[in-house]
Amino acid sequence: MPVAKSLEAKRAWWKEACVYQIYPASFKDSSGDGIGDIPGILSKVDYIKNIGVDAVWLCPAYKSPQVDMGYDIADYKQIDKRYGTVADVEELIKRLHSRGIKFLMDLVVNHTSNQHEWFKSAISSKDSEFRNFYTWKKPKYDAQGNRQPPNNWSAAFSGSAWTYDEKSDEYYLNLFCPEQPDLNWEHPPVVEAVHDIMRFWLDKGVDGFRMDVINFISKDTSFPDAKITFPKDKYQPGTEHYAAGPRLHEFLRGLGSILKEYDACSVGEMPGVGNVNDIIQAVGYDKGELNMIFHFEIVDMDHGVTGKYSPRKWQMSELKSLVNKWQTFMINNDGWNALYLENHDQARSVSRFTSDEPEYHGYAAKMLATFLALQSGTVFLYQGQELGMTSVPTSWPISDYKDLECLNHWKEQLDLYPNDKEHLKATLEEYQKKSRDNARIPMQWDASPQAGFTTGNPWMRVHDNYKTLNAAAQISTPGSVFRYWQSVLKLRKSYRDIFIYGDFDMQVPKDEDVFAYTRSFQDQKIYVICNFRKEATSFELPAGMDVKSATVLLSNYEVSSVEKNTIMLRSFETLVVLA
Repeated sequence: MPVAKSLEAKRAWWKEACVYQIYPASFKDSSGDGIGDIPGILSKVDYIKNIGVDAVWLCPAYKSPQVDMGYDIADYKQIDKRYGTVADVEELIKRLHSRGIKFLMDLVVNHTSNQHEWFKSAISSKDSEFRNFYTWKKPKYDAQGNRQPPNNWSAAFSGSAWTYDEKSDEYYLNLFCPEQPDLNWEHPPVVEAVHDIMRFWLDKGVDGFRMDVINFISKDTSFPDAKITFPKDKYQPGTEHYAAGPRLHEFLRGLGSILKEYDACSVGEMPGVGNVNDIIQAVGYDKGELNMIFHFEIVDMDHGVTGKYSPRKWQMSELKSLVNKWQTFMINNDGWNALYLENHDQARSVSRFTSDEPEYHGYAAKMLATFLALQSGTVFLYQGQELGMTSVPTSWPISDYKDLECLNHWKEQLDLYPNDKEHLKATLEEYQKKSRDNARIPMQWDASPQAGFTTGNPWMRVHDNYKTLNAAAQISTPGSVFRYWQSVLKLRKSYRDIFIYGDFDMQVPKDEDVFAYTRSFQDQKIYVICNFRKEATSFELPAGMDVKSATVLLSNYEVSSVEKNTIMLRSFETLVVLA
């Protein structure tokens, strides 16, 4: 059932968009305090427009103690002083809209900060009107009479998912860290409060929301123990009991009805959901829940048997299988993909999936741009990805890492393996490959001190390569990664019926070097060919394809070598060919 069958009815601005994600702390500092801010973003709106994007998604800038870089919100209707004011956000919306760019905010409503007035009231007394805004449970006791959490669930940032409150002799639930208590969506006033927050920002002109871990909002209210996945660990992942809970779709329909009133869009972050039926229920065109979701299967490919920070070498066959699964499933079931390789929680794609060595870097970054942006779905481009920014250098010590998740994990490793230098060295190597810090290095604007990010001392160390890899150099250089992103986004829109609304077919599924696919609409077909290797390789064009009449629409090399029906692909070469 091709998506093209009812094309006119299914067109939407958010399907055709490329969304540019901004992590405010690391984008541009206007004040010299070393932390990026909204006035800094305001100074770069023309740069953003120049990329060719259609929308901006701003990571949380709400009032927050910043335990988890703003994903711990103390007031949803105020902007944190470090970033600016509500008036600054209103001005940003105005300036973006005047340039034809939509504005999305991050909606973090699975949990709040423990400094939110709701939680401060809730923990002050069992009789508080806000007590039931959160989940509280009595302790369990083991055979020796030792107090234990209500169940064995682990928190995302280490330890138990429950924090004990001595005053009330109860635990509260925190799926991330103790400073991020989970909201209790079973309590109707919580749902009403979330709806009110959405309307507050939509009334100011916000065009939609990215919804943080939105699939966690409905829990199994019996709170059973999780199955034992890691026998050596005291606490276990409980995702099967909250990753797609019993009332999830009911809650999502409530959010969707508000978005529909405002013609606003939504993208839900949904980790831990492997069941495609849960996904299509959330993003099916006529379901009234979300427009699209971020799944994690591709960015989790290199996670090892004991989790994110254990090594695993991904295979091309896996990547092909996953891309094919999501492309064909969404097209055939009237859903929609959110396409991404990078965000504030992921390492830089050029370092992670290809090579950031200087001789390969530009070719590899352009190849990944082609691979991603010409699939079916809405393209999400993370700040600096348009330059091919790279991950943390291997030379950086642990003292240069800032992220809560990473530092908590490091503390655990020091406690478990204090004298195992090889293990600790290997763990640090995994941080360099996968830590969230990789994406949070300050934006590289130019070759001036601190990469033009700040006139002060940056909150996080600037990358060593900023003098050669920066926006100023790339904007003015033909053939740069920045210029290539401009080209690939223009191409996507020039052939929008094919690339946005057309069908997807995987080619050469068993080839371990070349990732190739076709996009087609009616009698038009375009081949997208990507060499994922440093090594040169050959690619056989399909029988019956006339090379002489084919048009190369885009390539990351000036001249491509085609002999009869064989293309000789150089290091990380990519070709987009109109058949």
